[in-house]
Amino acid sequence: MAGIKFSNISFSYGDKKILEDFSLDVEDSQIMCLLGPSGCGKTTLMRCLLGLNKPASGEIYVGERCVFSKEKRINIPPERRGIGVVFQDYAVWPHMTVLENVCYPMKKHKIPKDEMDRKARYALEQVRMTDYAAYLPSQLSGGQQQRVAIARALVSSDEVIVMDEPITNLDAKLREEMLIEIRQIQKNIGTTILYITHDQEASLQLCDKMAIMDSEGRLSQIGTDEDIILRPASRFVFEFIGVSNFFRLSEKSGSWFFNGSSAMKYDGAVPDEYKTQVDLGVRPNDIVFDDSSEIRGRVRRSVFLGSEYNMFIDFNGQEVRVQRSTFDDGAEAVKEGSEVGLRFLNPVFYHAKEA
Repeated sequence: MAGIKFSNISFSYGDKKILEDFSLDVEDSQIMCLLGPSGCGKTTLMRCLLGLNKPASGEIYVGERCVFSKEKRINIPPERRGIGVVFQDYAVWPHMTVLENVCYPMKKHKIPKDEMDRKARYALEQVRMTDYAAYLPSQLSGGQQQRVAIARALVSSDEVIVMDEPITNLDAKLREEMLIEIRQIQKNIGTTILYITHDQEASLQLCDKMAIMDSEGRLSQIGTDEDIILRPASRFVFEFIGVSNFFRLSEKSGSWFFNGSSAMKYDGAVPDEYKTQVDLGVRPNDIVFDDSSEIRGRVRRSVFLGSEYNMFIDFNGQEVRVQRSTFDDGAEAVKEGSEVGLRFLNPVFYHAKEA
């Protein structure tokens, strides 16, 4: 198998810089999910890897092979980079059978017919589509068409595959199934996968590591899902991944109070580096109800989601989101309109953000 390395990649559209000195290593046989807000440069980076965009500077390696280097004047054509691609819209040929679709990339490389048929059928076996080899795409479901696209990518390269939002067009149940399929295929073959997405939930289920890009195209943090969720490197990462609540605290006579209520005192410790104001961040599942707490709010809305309740609390005129497991004692008894005491677990602190 082969890893992927981006080293100091820069790219612009006219005067607009999309990527500047961007570096990222994707380890061999790893699923790396690249996340970021729309317009941050995820797709641009993918196109640079595939050879569809030419960077202004930097180098790109697939395994030990340099596929692009501005300094060394290397720019290997897309069809010779040996990278499989799965797009959001499947891009299967409607007039070809499943088997013909999978064989198509190998035909372009003039692979002998016997070898081509063997590789195509093996790839279909990996995605559990062997029985559909003679079907046309119009006879397949969306999930089955996506499996065909993955099989086609596997015959292009079982070493490196790029997936660009591959499950966006599927319904919730099929998305769940495809994530399991992708994980299992990767486990069986050991393929290195760069998964481009803005779907945080899919990334958490699928990836070995996540790379978070900010709106300026910079790499904000790279790590496991536990690293990203439990140890965010910046306020941007904390806000971007998952749901977050923020509260402004102000210091008065050695104590910290919630803005908008000089009588409501924060009962936790604030790090010494913060002096007059601080923003406190907390996840919805890290807010618990505690009748003894002087920090009070009122339940405006409670939504039952099967495994949990999503509750929206009016706190000093601010809407606060709280998540409670269905199995928590008393969760069902908390009714809309009731007053509750709040206690914050695992808070994080950031310098006060300007309004």
